[in-house]
Amino acid sequence: MIKYIVRRLIGAIPVLIGLSIILFAFVHLLPGDPATAILGQHATPERVAKMRAYLGLDLPLWQQYLMYVSGILQGDFGSSVINNQPLLKELLTRFPATIELTLGAMIYAAGVGIPLGRYAARHAQGWSDGAVTVISLVGISIPVFVLGLTLQYIFAVRLDVLPAAGRIDPRANLEIQTNFVLIDSLLMGRPDLFIDGISHLILPAIALGSIPLAIIARITRASVLDVSNEDHVRTARAKGLTERRVDGRHVMRNAWLPVVTVLGIQVGGLLAGAVITETVFAWGGVGRFVVEAINNRDYLVVQNTILIFALVFLVVNLIVDILYAFLNPRIRYA
Repeated sequence: MIKYIVRRLIGAIPVLIGLSIILFAFVHLLPGDPATAILGQHATPERVAKMRAYLGLDLPLWQQYLMYVSGILQGDFGSSVINNQPLLKELLTRFPATIELTLGAMIYAAGVGIPLGRYAARHAQGWSDGAVTVISLVGISIPVFVLGLTLQYIFAVRLDVLPAAGRIDPRANLEIQTNFVLIDSLLMGRPDLFIDGISHLILPAIALGSIPLAIIARITRASVLDVSNEDHVRTARAKGLTERRVDGRHVMRNAWLPVVTVLGIQVGGLLAGAVITETVFAWGGVGRFVVEAINNRDYLVVQNTILIFALVFLVVNLIVDILYAFLNPRIRYA
């Protein structure tokens, strides 16, 4: 197991290098000039040239890339060219908000999607199975920003039962300790702030988790149906085992593998979707930070933030691979 983990970590290095090259090239193809974005449209050419030299943008691209990689290897992720704040500090401040939103969306997607998939599999070819299929197709088809704006209009504007934006009531006197609103409210012993944080989380979590929910439901249904038709399941039923025991020990034990796989894959989708969701709901996380960096042509922030997202995705997939051994003892990492 240890050798497998080490090999996977080593194998991630060329992936990150290749991604850094692609990101560096792609970001520099974006229209606009960071120096002009900083100084404004009315800056003189001389001032723009000096700013480009200060940022190193006048160097050949290969030299800029080597400087970029050298800084990362030294643990220096650079600073934002807009506010001159260290990028690592900005990410540590904003990442808890994105983690909170992502976990909320994943809990919603898995907590609803897996039972829906199991229910549809038990009633395959019935009207309830068709209803789950329709719900899944609708969930996949609706863009995140459309669903987010719709939820805001219904529950925040028309019904006025949930807040439309933000992480907590701006009038709340919350002492920031971990930058996790829910954790900080509990550390303060303020259940009212905890409930307020949950109420702010509901709409963005539903909007972000809608597509993963639909995918998880479909994969769970297909996996349960596939395992239910295997010989060992039919044998277990023929031996007189209760349906609950057959489902728990023989069906779901083997059906979990593809479900866990898709859960790991959806983490990347949630991180990508967080960019749009945080913008719609004014959620002060990394996703909204990236949008602001793109608008300001802050190349370094965009490159390093997406690179960190990729690293998180690789780590999550490694954890999923390790979970395989616990879910299915027949798997061996040679």
